[in-house]
Order: sequence, then structure tokens, then C-alpha cells
Amino acid sequence: MTAPADEAVPPAPVPGAAARLRLLRGGRRGAAPGTAALPGCGDESNNFKMSDGPRVSFSAIDSALSSLKNCQSFIKSGMDVTTQVALDLVESFNDEEEVNNMEKVMLEYATMDRKLSHYIKAFEETINQVKREKPENLPDLENLAREKFLEMESMNSDSDLQQNEKYMYFKDQLKEMKKQYHGTDTIEQIDEDIAVTRSQMNFICPITQVTMKRPVRNKVCGHIYEEDAILEMIQTQKQKKKKVRCPKMGCSHVDVKGSDLVRDEIFKRLIDSQKKQSWSTLDT
Repeated sequence: MTAPADEAVPPAPVPGAAARLRLLRGGRRGAAPGTAALPGCGDESNNFKMSDGPRVSFSAIDSALSSLKNCQSFIKSGMDVTTQVALDLVESFNDEEEVNNMEKVMLEYATMDRKLSHYIKAFEETINQVKREKPENLPDLENLAREKFLEMESMNSDSDLQQNEKYMYFKDQLKEMKKQYHGTDTIEQIDEDIAVTRSQMNFICPITQVTMKRPVRNKVCGHIYEEDAILEMIQTQKQKKKKVRCPKMGCSHVDVKGSDLVRDEIFKRLIDSQKKQSWSTLDT
């Protein structure tokens, strides 16, 4: 097991989010309320001139929003780590309660991700509205955005969290892992079944023709490829303005997209396990 349950780190608060949002209240001293009058903002398409003279720049606000989006990547990374820990727990036949704790952590992350998404969307809609309407007097951007944010938050439901992409992946992979290692069979029967399954599986990528290291599954047709290989194929064909046919022989799927691909952690673990078994056999 790579990480014991008691070492799993709970979700950390989004770093610097409040400080970044305070940029929306104004730049340096003397700036008009709600403006970000920072030097070096020369993008005219992102400025507009108010009736009383000053030119308002939204570049600093856009930068703050970009930073908040980067914070979402930390949340997603945390969800990936939590998924790995949960799978380790299942694989090692640990207490079900510990696995359930990992699911609670995933839901906490999903809640943070939803709230941050609402923050970002509320401010983006507010800024776009001001840019579009160009009012004579610039309103309080933060208050306007807060109203939009609270409106979005008031419509929250538990089902939203269940639809989080990372959480859905967590549940799917957990289900498959439990199917592999649990059930009503004895441990001996499980080991035998897994050995048979591995011998029947083809770990060779249909593109590279070598054993996969980072397998991804196509959600549409179910076939598995090496991640870098299929993404390179998609990019190459995109430049030629052509669609990508599934490289698995006999597959009728003719439009493989990057958004259709999900990492298959269970398959990767089976590949890694087979490698270890092979090395173990060689050592003996």
C-alpha cells in the first residue's frame, strides 16, 4: 500500500483565494472603487473609458480569476491522490470504514470545487456585463458578483456533488477494484480469478504495440490505449482537420475525442502487478 489511511491529507483551503478576490475592490490608493488601476495594463480591448475621464482596466481582475482557476487544479490533484489512497485500501483488504472516509474527503473536495466554480462564474458574468453595458458610473463589482454567487449557491443540491467528474471516476474505479478483490469468494479464489483475468487481458497498446504504462479507456467504445499515443494521434489528425478512428482493430467508432478518454487505474494496477510477478519469476 502506497499511503496509509491515516496519512491521507484532508482538503486544504484554497490558497490565497480571498486575497485574490480583494483585487476586485480596487488597485492602488486613489483608484476608483471597484477598479484595478494597476500599471502595465496596455490591452485596449480589455479597457473602457468612463464618462468622467478615467480609463478602467480589467486585466488585473482577469489575472486574479486565472489564479483562482489554477487553484482548481490543486483541488483536482487532491481528488486524484484521495482516489489512489482509497484503491490502495481496497487492494490491501483494509477496513471498509477507512474507504468510506476517503469518499467523505472526495465529497469535501467536490464541495470546494463547486464553490470555487461559482465564484469564478459569478465574477466572469459580472465583468462581462459591465464590459457589455459600459455604465456611466462603474458599479461595485464585488457586491454584484457576490449577489450572483449567492444566487448560484442557493440552488446547490447534494446531487450536484454526485455529478462531479472526479467523484464519479472515484466511485467507478472503487467499484471495479472491489469487484476484483472482494465479492463472496475466498481470498484464494480471488487470487486465482485475478491470475486468469491477467492471462486473458491484452496489455499491448493497439497504437504503440508495446505494453501500456498509462492506459486510458475510451468511454464511447470501451477500448484502451497508451495515453500519450492516443493524444498525439488526436492532435495530429486535428491539425489535418480529420477525425480519429479508434485504433483497435474491428472497432466502428470513428470519432475519438480527448474528452472521451479517462485513465483506467484498475487496468494500470493489473499491468504493474503482472510486471512485478514477471520480475519475481525471473529472480527465482
